[in-house]
Amino acid sequence: MPSIATPAFNPELDLLLERVVPIAPALVWAAWTQPEHVVHWFTPAPWTTVDCEIDLRSGGIFRTTMRSPEGQDNNHTGCYLEVVEHQRLVWTDALGPGYRPANNPFVTASITLQPEGTGTRYTALVQHKDVATRQQHETMGFAHGWSTALDQLVAYMQGLRA
Repeated sequence: MPSIATPAFNPELDLLLERVVPIAPALVWAAWTQPEHVVHWFTPAPWTTVDCEIDLRSGGIFRTTMRSPEGQDNNHTGCYLEVVEHQRLVWTDALGPGYRPANNPFVTASITLQPEGTGTRYTALVQHKDVATRQQHETMGFAHGWSTALDQLVAYMQGLRA
């Protein structure tokens, strides 16, 4: 499998989560690309993901509805920019489905998967338009939230294999 390069990390504008997880890239890929899996792990507990829509192609939709512990729903819609099976997903909320401009762009995110031993080197790069937006995302709990969601992804997918 050819190596897929992760976009360059700019510490002033970007946030990064990189870990090796003990499941194969195909399982991580399935968790990220099938709505029936996404709803089980995507939002860090005690929040939940109550709905997900995916049209897995460049220009396709990636939409989730997250519910707070108090019952408030938050909808997030983005557009896939790049889909490389079992290797990389790139999406942005700066665009909606069909590359239509969105109202409130916040991030462009890429998930890169590389086999490592019996697991996967998982790299999540989240790019922001400016320093203030990056700082806002970091203050919102990026490191804890994205790490917790990844732990939930791994536990969920391992549970399916058991």
